[in-house]
Amino acid sequence: MKLSCWLLFFTLAVSAGLARAAEVQVAVAANFAAPMKKIAAEFERATGDKVAMSLGSSGNFYAQIRNGAPYEVFLSADASTPAKLEREGLAVPGSRYTYAIGKLVLWSANPAVVDASGAVLKTGDFAHLAIAKPELAPYGAAALETLRKLGLLATLTPKLVQGQNIAQTYQFVASGNAQLGFVALSQAYEGGKLKSGSAWIVPADLYHPIRQDAVLLKPGAANPAAHALMRFLKGAQARAVIQDYGYGL
Repeated sequence: MKLSCWLLFFTLAVSAGLARAAEVQVAVAANFAAPMKKIAAEFERATGDKVAMSLGSSGNFYAQIRNGAPYEVFLSADASTPAKLEREGLAVPGSRYTYAIGKLVLWSANPAVVDASGAVLKTGDFAHLAIAKPELAPYGAAALETLRKLGLLATLTPKLVQGQNIAQTYQFVASGNAQLGFVALSQAYEGGKLKSGSAWIVPADLYHPIRQDAVLLKPGAANPAAHALMRFLKGAQARAVIQDYGYGL
């Protein structure tokens, strides 16, 4: 009898633990992929909840969310897209906040290509310059703005190749299909150090600040795990990871 009671107790305890574990569907801007993977792992260890992460461009996510995609939390690469979703009634009012300030870098997989001042852009001594699609990706828009301010847009437009998002843009450069490209600092740097190749961190006065906002979407309003993730992103553990990848706070 006692054994049966203990078995019943154990079964109920396990069931209760499983019931408490939940999953949250998160749409993540491609530039934030590496830090978000670390943050998600820390969140899962801390809470027991699971993070199902999708990566892409902010513009494509906006279209998917409008068409009923079941994302619960959205980490955008800009501030305007989450604000638009909030205005359209697709996000929880008052949940939007800035989780990171993005930084742009000119990067090449070849250690000898990009100099410390970005002068390679003026020489034009390359066949292809990769950028993310400006209408979909804020980092692509920042790249165009940089070229415009440098007075190089007209000259370099024939050399531009566009990725659907910043992850694809990075792959163009990493594979050598483009000798250099504008990517997110978080893709080329970690812990304040260049991971490989050569790079020029673009001065902040050459493009508008890339304010990246997070927002709780309507499908996540009833999911405690979605609320918990939003809180976790504001905490010390997540903020340390964000800064480690070169973002501002």
